[in-house]
Amino acid sequence: MTMPVWLAKSREITHSLNRKVGFMGILRQKFWTSSSSRPSSLSSIFIPAGIHEDHSTPHVFPFNSTCSFSLQRFKSTQASNQLEQLYSTDDDDHDNSQALDFPGGKVTYIPEMRFLSESSGKRIPCYRVLNENGEIITGSDYEQLSEELSVKIYSNMVSLQMMDTVFYEAQRQGRISFYLTSAGEEAINIASAAALSADDIILPQYREPGILLWRGFTIQEFANQCLGNKDDYGKGRQMPIHYGSKKHNFVTISSPIATQLPQAVGIAYSLKMDKKDACVVTYTGDGGTSEGDFHAALNFSAVTEAPVVFICRNNGWAISTHISEQFRSDGIVVRGRAYGIRSIRVDGNDVLAVYSAIHAAREMAISEQRPVLVEALSYRVGHHSTSDDSTKYRPVDEIVYWKMERNPVNRFRNWVERNGWWSEEKESELRSSVKKQLLQAIQVAEQTEKPPLEDLFSDVYDIRPPNLREQEKQLRETIYRHPQDYPSHVPL
Repeated sequence: MTMPVWLAKSREITHSLNRKVGFMGILRQKFWTSSSSRPSSLSSIFIPAGIHEDHSTPHVFPFNSTCSFSLQRFKSTQASNQLEQLYSTDDDDHDNSQALDFPGGKVTYIPEMRFLSESSGKRIPCYRVLNENGEIITGSDYEQLSEELSVKIYSNMVSLQMMDTVFYEAQRQGRISFYLTSAGEEAINIASAAALSADDIILPQYREPGILLWRGFTIQEFANQCLGNKDDYGKGRQMPIHYGSKKHNFVTISSPIATQLPQAVGIAYSLKMDKKDACVVTYTGDGGTSEGDFHAALNFSAVTEAPVVFICRNNGWAISTHISEQFRSDGIVVRGRAYGIRSIRVDGNDVLAVYSAIHAAREMAISEQRPVLVEALSYRVGHHSTSDDSTKYRPVDEIVYWKMERNPVNRFRNWVERNGWWSEEKESELRSSVKKQLLQAIQVAEQTEKPPLEDLFSDVYDIRPPNLREQEKQLRETIYRHPQDYPSHVPL
């Protein structure tokens, strides 16, 4: 079919739909004020998506007596005739009766030529609870944490910090092939994990081992994965730090950037269809937002109204690319509104702020069946990975400043100690215990047998096709002919 014919047919179909069902005016919506069940001022910090959905009335297209389909996917977005109020200004003195009845709501005509500004001129503020000394900022609105929860959060932050240090050193010693730390971003890891339910499904990027640690993944399990032995759930097929755990609802990490984001929306939509009391939480870095998958995922989630929370760790650097070379927008948070998603910017080095924001975002996602975007401002204190030397592209004094003055672990420790829940004695005991566990776990993982050779060819097909059987045969024959060129500790 040629393009002119196709366009003509499209116009005919559109005209027919409009004539039969009033396609141009079927959507309604009302402006969002603060519909979160949370009555505090924290809700007002979230940037509204621009519209708030009214799910009360489904709309059906009556094509014929035997077939009809609903405009709703589940609870479809419905535009209201108040949409134009969102974009109107006090100085608009034009005739509001002159408007275009367009899909999504009425669009008012104006006689002036007005281009939208590239920015509002004022940056979106950052939600914060603790100052740099670990003191509550007067007037802060946040979720109260018990002593038990606070101590567990801090203990996990220390454990994550130490695990990164020991595994990083193990890589430098040649005991594992690759590693990547979460240094400087411990609060985002642990505080967000603490605010979620075990039923919430996690799709991580690669700097979120703290979520697994919080959910009960043992240090031994981390070591098994990094050394790729037979007890590794991935059977040694993945790079180190590409963890995954079905038991803990933690989808296995994959290297390609941002591919997890649209996948998360699809999983969230399935939770919606099944009416589950849970959401999906997916993580990415600021570099991931430069991928097309990020934009596709946000639009996908907004249109399907999927219960998914996007957490962006904006640490200023996508490996060696500074954020000023990635985008001109005010960070990531402003992109939520562009796609019709409620959003918030939070201090990613503040445990109480991260916990409170994620707690509220999860509540919104599930109770209101909507996506939420959280931008957590932080800093990657460590190198991007063991393959990187960040001192080649950023000043050392900048790294030291964030490590010493804005350290999230130290800041939260000050708050916990100020409450009388922690002491130097407990600190010493914790660090001694964790270090012992780490060293022992690495030794055990090193001594554990590697996965058998046949695991290279299993778990893809129920019955292996001829080409895979032939490849395995050729590999075994090659190993038997040249045994000195292959590791002896891999079972044949």
